[in-house]
Amino acid sequence: MPDKDNMPWGIAKTGWAKYATHMSMVGGLFLGPIGENSNFTKMFKLLVPEEEALLGLHVKNKPTSVEEVAKSAGISVEKAAPMLRHMGQKGLLFEHLTKDGKYFYHVPPFIPGFYEFVMTDPDTLQNAEVAKLFRNALDRELGPLLRFADVQGGGLMKVTPIMNEINAEQKILQYEDILTFINNAERYSVADCACRTAGRLQNVGCDHPYKDTCMQFDETADYYVRTGRGHYLTKEEAIAKLKEVEEAGLVHCAFQVEGQDYTTFICNCCGCSCAGLRQINRLDGNPMSHSNFRAQINEDNCVACGECVKICPVNAITLGTNLLAKTDAEQQPYWKDAQTHKMKKEDVHENFMNERHMVAKDGTAPCIVACPSHVAVQGYIQKAAEGKFMEALELIKKDNPLPAICGKICPHPCESACTRNTLDESLAIDAIKMFIAEKENDASQRFIPAIKDHYDEKVAIIGAGPAGLTAAYYLAVEGFQVTVFDKNAKPGGMLEYGIPAFRLEKEVIASEIEVFKEMGIEFKCGVEVGKDVTIQQLREEGYKAFYLAIGAQKGSMLGLDGEELPNVMNGVDYLSLANAGKETGTKGDVIVVGGGNVAIDVARTAIRKGATSVKLYCLESKEEMPAAADEQIEAKDEGITIHNGWGPMVIENNGKEATGITFKQCTSVIDEDGKFNPSYDESVTEKVEAQTIILAIGQRIDWGGLLDGLKVETGRGNAVNVTPLSFQTAEEDIFAGGDVVTGPRFAIDAIAAGKEGAHSIFRYLTGRHLTNGRNYEYKSIKLDRVQMNLNRIDLTPRQFAPEVDHAKAIETWNDLREGLTEEQIAAESGRCLHCGRSVVDMYKCLGCGVCIHRCEFDAIKLVRVDDTESATDMKHWYGRLVKNAARRGVNIATTAVKERMGKEG
Repeated sequence: MPDKDNMPWGIAKTGWAKYATHMSMVGGLFLGPIGENSNFTKMFKLLVPEEEALLGLHVKNKPTSVEEVAKSAGISVEKAAPMLRHMGQKGLLFEHLTKDGKYFYHVPPFIPGFYEFVMTDPDTLQNAEVAKLFRNALDRELGPLLRFADVQGGGLMKVTPIMNEINAEQKILQYEDILTFINNAERYSVADCACRTAGRLQNVGCDHPYKDTCMQFDETADYYVRTGRGHYLTKEEAIAKLKEVEEAGLVHCAFQVEGQDYTTFICNCCGCSCAGLRQINRLDGNPMSHSNFRAQINEDNCVACGECVKICPVNAITLGTNLLAKTDAEQQPYWKDAQTHKMKKEDVHENFMNERHMVAKDGTAPCIVACPSHVAVQGYIQKAAEGKFMEALELIKKDNPLPAICGKICPHPCESACTRNTLDESLAIDAIKMFIAEKENDASQRFIPAIKDHYDEKVAIIGAGPAGLTAAYYLAVEGFQVTVFDKNAKPGGMLEYGIPAFRLEKEVIASEIEVFKEMGIEFKCGVEVGKDVTIQQLREEGYKAFYLAIGAQKGSMLGLDGEELPNVMNGVDYLSLANAGKETGTKGDVIVVGGGNVAIDVARTAIRKGATSVKLYCLESKEEMPAAADEQIEAKDEGITIHNGWGPMVIENNGKEATGITFKQCTSVIDEDGKFNPSYDESVTEKVEAQTIILAIGQRIDWGGLLDGLKVETGRGNAVNVTPLSFQTAEEDIFAGGDVVTGPRFAIDAIAAGKEGAHSIFRYLTGRHLTNGRNYEYKSIKLDRVQMNLNRIDLTPRQFAPEVDHAKAIETWNDLREGLTEEQIAAESGRCLHCGRSVVDMYKCLGCGVCIHRCEFDAIKLVRVDDTESATDMKHWYGRLVKNAARRGVNIATTAVKERMGKEG
């Protein structure tokens, strides 16, 4: 609501304030007398001299000749003409040019008119102060007026739904078809979006395109082209432009005050920046621009992929669940209805971009929540069930470009979280993903994503591990020129050099990376940035942004005497040697120290390298071990013994080499504060002899010379300091992610980081705000509240692949694990409980059809809820506004009484 200490209304003293008042009254918005504090007044001061503003007082709301204006103002035509031309160029007047070359002018309304004109003037496009005042004027002066707008499309703009998304059996009114406006016009132009342009100038630009998105018709099109604001389109190009912006998730909006079958503008709007839809978000969904339709979810078809949630401009859709006996409305977060409640200042959501809900208040499918990259698990399982494996692969790659790799090594937290665990066993999600992703091994079946756009900017990715590869993939999809630098001979990072081939065959990595090369991503291996070339030199070569993703590629040591002996090594170096086919020095009995996946990999590698025996000692109990349970089982099946609850105390040696380790009993690993802080009982020890000792107790970050001369800061564990959500370092063109930020984690965590890093670099290079709208919170349904109808559940038991012959496994470096058959995939996919689905807030829904256009599962449709017609002119619109204001007053009073009585009762 308006700030009472800085009211825009008052006595107009200057020419600028007087002209703002004149525009308000003559242009038809009737805001009343506009004072010196008004953002409009301040804006006009930046745009035109006061003398011109005073001259504008003599222009009417219908075409007025230069001669008429000059006569009314008492000045010569020669003096008036250039002043009027300048005001027309700046957008404070609308300029008409007749066929015989004469100029006429009229005062434009604020909307549609001045609001659109001012930010599309070529000279104003770089004026951040005008952009600030422009947005403030809408939010603080026009915005409050809209709370009185009719609940059914009573705003100045009305959403026009995507026609292709309306069932042919439903009636379509003439003004509801966007093509009506195209067909009734003769000339067409397109220009940059005024609203998104203003947002970009204030560094709050959103992800939506802003160039060449909004359309003008007939005389307005002529004005836009003549003043350098836009360029002409043919009718065919105009229709194609509609489809282009639909693909981008923009909403068609026409103005309500120009008749029911004609408009001078079609604005293609987003909910982040654009005038009307932005106000809907600020006022918590007040439905003042809605169409006569609403989105409706087909519960049987929806798979909670989240595409509709991400694309919805007003956050009317969230991810909910099928497993609670609740309606869509009951699952939605609470909002305050502006038609039944008095809106206070605190009810206005100025930070709405960062208050969006991804998930409904009762949560959604646990699998998508548990996945660090929030892959649409339920969606690709449904595609697999239908035998649409390439479509499933495409869906996975929207959030994970390395599915074949992940299928082999992912710890699958999605399975641990699976609701099916409460019934029997979790869904074999990883096996399904692996089956789908193995299609990539066949070059003829690879999914190569379409490149969305083309940018000249070059981006350097430093490190070809999972985080770097992921960032490269998504930046290439956006259309940037991406080069990946890595000091190793091959790309892949720890995937290539840190994970043994019996878990991740190198052909799988090569196959995935081949897709990257086909996308145009360049790899420069054998180049160590910081040694062979510096970031500053790369800047001089034209690179505009950098992503640091070198991983935690060094092994940690214990700090005990004897670590320097020749038969004691760290696990990372050991695996690197083994993966490169080099001599590892493995001999005799081997002790591996560590309880994570790396330790398990080291132990299993040592067996294959000829160890007589392998004993693994770790601090953690069996239940606390960080290594995945299935990997522990595989290690034991290969003859490795695991000894829990022991910490190294002394490395025994004979002066030349280590002869074993004396362990002390570990009584706890985590202290009362939840921190890693082991406690020991040193009275209980165990001495173990060995000829080879491998310490796999963790990894550390080694920057080499990469950060030399840079302002990039590091903190605990040598991890780089980044800004939350954006992953931007202290140098604005340098971003980082993966293990160099978090410390050692799983590949899927690095993939999630790489995806976010790419998005930040995309925003950075295209002038968008780095974090707005990115703090989505995922939360799972509470399993103790789940309500399952066993009569509707497929009780087929979980499908398993054939067990590996471990006697053969330890004799080879090949991965002998087999996947599920296609028949098993069909059976396993049928076990999915379909926990998640989208839910629609019918109050907030615009009825635009953007969500339906994005849905791949035929899970949403538009249904007619009203037959409200557009206003014919400003007078008609204001009449509606007044009537609704009266109804709103009664509703507010009635609601207040009911709520008070409810509290008293």
